[in-house]
Amino acid sequence: MKFFVDTADVTEIKELADVGLLDGVTTNPSLIAKSGRKFLDVVAEICEIVDGPVSAEVTAPDFDTMMKEAAVLRKIADNVAIKVPMTRDGIKTCKHLADDGVKVNVTLVFSAAQAILAAKAGAAFVSPFVGRLDDISHDGIMLIEDIVSIYGNYPEFGTEVLAASIRHPMHVIQSAQAGADVVTVPAKALWQLFNHPLTDKGLAGFEADWAKSGQSIL
Repeated sequence: MKFFVDTADVTEIKELADVGLLDGVTTNPSLIAKSGRKFLDVVAEICEIVDGPVSAEVTAPDFDTMMKEAAVLRKIADNVAIKVPMTRDGIKTCKHLADDGVKVNVTLVFSAAQAILAAKAGAAFVSPFVGRLDDISHDGIMLIEDIVSIYGNYPEFGTEVLAASIRHPMHVIQSAQAGADVVTVPAKALWQLFNHPLTDKGLAGFEADWAKSGQSIL
């Protein structure tokens, strides 16, 4: 399973990239706005840090303007993936871009029917929102399972299931169990995957015993 980080914070991205965990980055207008920086500058800097796909989202609601924005975004770097919303115009944009060899991430997906449309349009990624479904008492992980199962019936679908709106480590584990190809995770939740009290306890014991031995490897 691939790990993407869902952020526009360049410092967070650098820290994760240094550990070697990062396969890509997803951004959206809200995350960029929080950075307080210019949209194109942020995306360009992220693309320099990360070799994998960097999702940059169009902001227009209509096809013609989406295509114009996509033309600007795809010039930033070769690893830019254009992110479009799950709307009629978004799917139309996806189809045109995919036919031109551009990676597209279809976002704001909340049903298996929408995921089928994204795959039919040639999306590289489909982004079902796990946490937002959980928020309204729907089962977000079940949607991941449904999409993975449907895509498995059609080998011609090249779309990867990208579990989005991940809130905590259990969402990551459950997404992996459900067969998601990718999870995009806030940096905090990704770092939390390291944590276990028995690991901390065991390490403390090793360090104490080593100190008592009076030895040194160096």
